[in-house]
Amino acid sequence: MFAYVVRRLINVVITLLVITLVTFGVFFLVPKLTGSDPALLYIGKTADPAAVEGIRTKLGLDDPIHVQYGRFLQGLVMGREYDNGPDVTYCNAPCFGYSFKTDQEVWPYLVDRLPVTLSLALGAAVLWVLGGVGAGVVSALRKGRPADRIVMTTALAGVSLPIYFTGLVSAAIFSYWLGWLPPPGYVDFAVNPAEWALNLILPWVTLAFLFAATYARLTRANMLETLSEDYIRTARAKGLRERDVVGKHGLRSGLTPLITVFGLDLGSLLGGAILTETTFNLRGLGEATLTSIRQNDLPIILGVTLFAAFFIVIANLVVDLLYAAVDPRVRLS
Repeated sequence: MFAYVVRRLINVVITLLVITLVTFGVFFLVPKLTGSDPALLYIGKTADPAAVEGIRTKLGLDDPIHVQYGRFLQGLVMGREYDNGPDVTYCNAPCFGYSFKTDQEVWPYLVDRLPVTLSLALGAAVLWVLGGVGAGVVSALRKGRPADRIVMTTALAGVSLPIYFTGLVSAAIFSYWLGWLPPPGYVDFAVNPAEWALNLILPWVTLAFLFAATYARLTRANMLETLSEDYIRTARAKGLRERDVVGKHGLRSGLTPLITVFGLDLGSLLGGAILTETTFNLRGLGEATLTSIRQNDLPIILGVTLFAAFFIVIANLVVDLLYAAVDPRVRLS
């Protein structure tokens, strides 16, 4: 197991290096190849020539591309200085860039937004796993019956309805019409845990409804396939209780493929749930991404891209380790 973990950690490091290389190329090399001026992308097309030249000098955009990439990696590990002579801007490690439009480092800005996205993603994940898996199991055990049709119809509606529709409708009904829940917003958990949860109920349920629908369909399909296996029929023939057959034998095998899907979904959401955060006015990573795109704030976009990629890679690592713990054949392959 130790050797397997070491191999996976080495793969993670290599993957992250490749991601930084590709991301750097997209943001710095591609504009040059297409005839654009990267300095204008950082400061804006309406800036005066002196400001553009100052940004070009600070970022070292006239240096060879491999030198720029080396400074970029150095900044992630050790921090870096943006120097154009009389004006020096220091970016602390890990330096994901510096936004000259808002005059702030990217990393603290993203860390400040992370608790909102983290609260949204983890809370919704608990709901969609419990609701989706439970509904899928019920649907598989009641195949062809009214319960199965109701669950699958609801799941189809959840997959089909866009989140900005269900989010706005739920807010209009439960917050503004019935008044059962406060208007959408975010309260720091450390300030008031009760209000933190109360304000996030609608975003949690709305986001979980979308994902739970997918998990219900996947669980139903996996459970139907697993329950038709020979070892399930053998377990029933031996006289085991149906609860043990379904829970200990069928559900454990049927849920294994969902681990991969869950890891990717959670990793993607931790990089920012753009539609959900925008719909409910939550100032997380997704809302930061949308704002930076509107303002053409390239360093923020670059930072969020690296941030999201990091979460997805780590989520895949956790999934691989879970697979190795469940199935020894994985770590021996």
